[in-house]
Amino acid sequence: MEYFWLMVVILLSIVEIVTVNLVSIWFIASALVALVLSFFEIDFYIQFAVFVILGVILFITTKKPLEKVLNKTKHKTNLDRVVDMEGIVTEKISKNNPGEVKVDGKRWTAISDKTIEVGKTVKIIKIEGVKLIVEEV
Repeated sequence: MEYFWLMVVILLSIVEIVTVNLVSIWFIASALVALVLSFFEIDFYIQFAVFVILGVILFITTKKPLEKVLNKTKHKTNLDRVVDMEGIVTEKISKNNPGEVKVDGKRWTAISDKTIEVGKTVKIIKIEGVKLIVEEV
C-alpha cells in the first residue's frame, strides 16, 4: 500500500503544479498521512477514510485563509475606485426612476431606494452593472 499512496502523492503533486491553482494541495497532505498510516499496516479502508476526511477538512478550513495570504495584491480598477466616494446628484433620483450622479469628474446613472433631489451629496454604496447604488449623505 505504501507504493499506492506514494503514487497518489506524486500524481496529485503533478496536478497541482500543472494547474497553478490551489486544487489538490489538501489531498496531497492527506495522502501523506495515509502513507504514514500504511507503514503501520492499518486497514486500507481506514487509510482511505483518513485520506478523504482529512482532505475535505483541510480544504474547508484552510482554503479561504490561504487564498487571502496568496492574493494580497488586489488592485482597484476604475470602477472599484468610485465605491465609497461621494458625488453630487445632477438629475433627480427616485425609487422607480434612475437619476444621474457626478463622481470623480464623470457622470453615472444612479439608483436609490429613496428619492434624492438635485444638488444633494450621495455616497456610492456599490456598482451593479453600469449603475451606481447610492444613498444620501
